[in-house]
Amino acid sequence: MDNKKDRLVRGTAMNGRVRAFAVRTTELVDELRRRHDTYPTATAALGRTVTAAAIMGAMLKGQEKLAIMVKGNGPIGQITAESNALGEVRGYVHNPHVHLPSNSMGKLDVAGAVGTEGFIDVSKDLGMKEPYRGSVPIVSGELGEDFTYYFALSEQTPAAVGLGVLVETDNSVRVAGGFIIQLLPGLTDEQITEVEQAVGAMPSVTSVLDQGLEPEEMLRLLLPDAVILDELEIRFVCQCSRERIEQTLVSLGEHELERLIEEDDTAEVVCHYCNERYVFNKDELQVILDQAKS
Repeated sequence: MDNKKDRLVRGTAMNGRVRAFAVRTTELVDELRRRHDTYPTATAALGRTVTAAAIMGAMLKGQEKLAIMVKGNGPIGQITAESNALGEVRGYVHNPHVHLPSNSMGKLDVAGAVGTEGFIDVSKDLGMKEPYRGSVPIVSGELGEDFTYYFALSEQTPAAVGLGVLVETDNSVRVAGGFIIQLLPGLTDEQITEVEQAVGAMPSVTSVLDQGLEPEEMLRLLLPDAVILDELEIRFVCQCSRERIEQTLVSLGEHELERLIEEDDTAEVVCHYCNERYVFNKDELQVILDQAKS
């Protein structure tokens, strides 16, 4: 696998009692920045969310997939991300043109953009009749702490979550990535303290990646005895297509389609996730209307 590509590594430590994931998502986050024209603070908030989604997707199997919605009271509005077990990720923010002054630490003010009140909702399609749903209150708006809280409360698994996005002066993404360390049953108090101290002492995710370290090297900074089990390429993939949009138009019903044909002559549909535009002319809308009638 090309080391310059976005990639995730999965491993264990402490005799299998710690599960660990680390990922670089620089290309993914920059692709989303370009598609949605996000301003730096919005880029950081979206980037942290899709990075968490990429790692949580890697915890799934087969055709399973998940969706994350961050619904804070900040100016960015809702952040949505989707991922699956294949490393395919997509996402968007409600208000991409949010950029705030730096916070007291001189960093991008993600909490100011997301807000400090609201919820993180996670929905997992595990192939059952009903999806698994978990929801937790936002505790900081910085997102790393919020996803840590999600794992503790909703999945009953103590975890440490680190997420970071570094934006260049030209607004492009310099580096992005993160890690999730999950503590499984059987750890001693000393081992738990050891992990906590390692997480506390680690430099920021962005500084580690900016030094050129690979995801497996990030993991070994946290867990020197980490055993890497496998890796996964992470990439932006949107499931939208002209055929899917046609089906969406069919579902509008005959009355609405007739109105579009009479009043507008055309219909333009923009995918939230990738910003692709699909334009249907009058003749194409008539075919879709005929489908809706049949």
